[in-house]
Amino acid sequence: MTDYWFYHLEASPLKGVLPGLLEKTLQKGWRALVKLPEAELADMDAYLWSFQENSFLPHGRDDEPQAEQQPILLSAQAQSAAGFDAVFLIGGTDVPDMGRAARVMVMINGRDSADVTRERARWKQLKDTGVSLAYYQQNTHGKWEKKA
Repeated sequence: MTDYWFYHLEASPLKGVLPGLLEKTLQKGWRALVKLPEAELADMDAYLWSFQENSFLPHGRDDEPQAEQQPILLSAQAQSAAGFDAVFLIGGTDVPDMGRAARVMVMINGRDSADVTRERARWKQLKDTGVSLAYYQQNTHGKWEKKA
């Protein structure tokens, strides 16, 4: 069964936490799908290549050649998580078929009330289905605290 972990960003923006979470995913030997709105795809692609001066995250986009070989795949269109161990949902996106993904990380922009409201509804819907849920919120120092 797929675990759903909600990450409520308070102290840091998405770009401040996503690379670290993706690095941990790769360290587990997992393949990751990052689903985000089309308008954010090119920016996130460029960011993951340059977020650190001496490092990058190996990734590609699903609209580019050899997408199936990428350890981290960025997509605005993915409808299935088949072949992925971890799925990151950003900006209210969804992947209808989670396949055999071990974990879904739902990223919540705590500075956007519409995003918080939408993800609360997702939490309730998932809770009603009985899936495994966890909720992490950033404290004022940017550390994750498990709240549920």
